[in-house]
Amino acid sequence: MPIATELTRLLGIKYPIVQGGMQWVGTPPLAAAVAVSGALGMLTALTQPSPDALREAIRETRRRIGGNEGRFGVNITLLPSINPPDYAGYARAALEEGVDIFETAGNNPKPLIEYIKSYKPPGLTDADPIPKRFIIHKCVTIKHALSGQKMGVDVLSIDGFECAGHPGEDDIGGLVLLARAANELSIPYIASGGFADGRGLVAALSLGAAGVNMGTRFMCTVESPIHQKIKEKIVESTEKDTIHIFRTLRNTARVYRNAVSTEVVRLERRPGGAKFEELRDLVSGARGKKVYETGDHDAGIWSAGIAVGLINDIPTCRDLVKTIDQDASGMIKRMNNLVVTDEQAERVRAKL
Repeated sequence: MPIATELTRLLGIKYPIVQGGMQWVGTPPLAAAVAVSGALGMLTALTQPSPDALREAIRETRRRIGGNEGRFGVNITLLPSINPPDYAGYARAALEEGVDIFETAGNNPKPLIEYIKSYKPPGLTDADPIPKRFIIHKCVTIKHALSGQKMGVDVLSIDGFECAGHPGEDDIGGLVLLARAANELSIPYIASGGFADGRGLVAALSLGAAGVNMGTRFMCTVESPIHQKIKEKIVESTEKDTIHIFRTLRNTARVYRNAVSTEVVRLERRPGGAKFEELRDLVSGARGKKVYETGDHDAGIWSAGIAVGLINDIPTCRDLVKTIDQDASGMIKRMNNLVVTDEQAERVRAKL
């Protein structure tokens, strides 16, 4: 029986589960499969080489969903860069294709959020209302979450220290971060970092979240576009098989522990540290993409959260989402039995 939350009601999805927007992974095959499963699929804009390529990816995702019900969005991550991508172009392409769910992350998203919220499709007059759009914004601190809330986002994704990618520099785990979010925020939020099963979904809900965001877990599914050998490597791994790079550069990122990431950390720990220019070739996106294409887990840097320690199979997205929902529903029902009346508690004590 599906679990209904503010997230499912707001976005019109069946299950309170969101697929992370992962570089090289959030492509039409995966986003469509997640959408058809009843969760929220997510295309990664910057995986596509241009706004026009994103436009075609959106159309392909819709073709794959076909006559099935399914919802998906577009992730736009704002990167620190001297020559930034055409963020507005990517957003415009998605908006023109009728996408109404966006995930933002990274540097100051305010201009992008305002653009998405105010965009009026051609053909509408000044008197016509702007179509409703929903923005999920990823944050690693409560301070940034509150800023996102003021900017008018609809849902916040609270990323704990356990997450893949960039967890921030404060090293705050999800247990405390999510509880703080419950005390501070007035809009729905989802939990990200370390979630891979029904038990995690229940934990997130108990901490006030309206759902979970899963990246690493969706990497290890039948429909995930990465090489089978990498999926098998994830299954073989434990929670000890990730590592943080760029600590000394104040741009910490959790990635899979392999020959390349270990070398990056070694260079950072030298007396005097390491400049990004010295690490550039090791951490290039082209090398990371090669990991997913060739199956060589040591070919480059690739993101993975400590949820690898909870992953022991490679299911279809439909089976994964259904299992998580069933397991979570069963746990919630069993937990209801933990609450008893004073009289019932007294009878138990009397039997001891």
